[in-house]
Amino acid sequence: MPTPHNPPATVRRALRKLGADIHDARRRRRLPMAVVAERAFTSRSTLQRVEAGDTNVSIGIYAGVLQALGLLDGLSQIADIANDTVGQTLASADLPRHTHLRRPARTSRDG
Repeated sequence: MPTPHNPPATVRRALRKLGADIHDARRRRRLPMAVVAERAFTSRSTLQRVEAGDTNVSIGIYAGVLQALGLLDGLSQIADIANDTVGQTLASADLPRHTHLRRPARTSRDG
């Protein structure tokens, strides 16, 4: 039996906001839950859990719902390097300060 997942409050808040945003997007499109659930290949009850920001719903289900609403492109941008200023700073700090050209190894015939 799997152990219950209890993420930090910040994670729970982020998923509740995502769920609320998904709920609002569905309503703006005037799509019933049954239609979105069918398009996302999930059940209506799972869609309800997504819209509530349930942390036990897989990211694959969230992605399916986003696709059903035409919002999947936003998901692929979340950890994109263009949006990762911390990662870019760390990578830049790790670059060598000086570069040297390597000379080819000398052989006995080079004189």
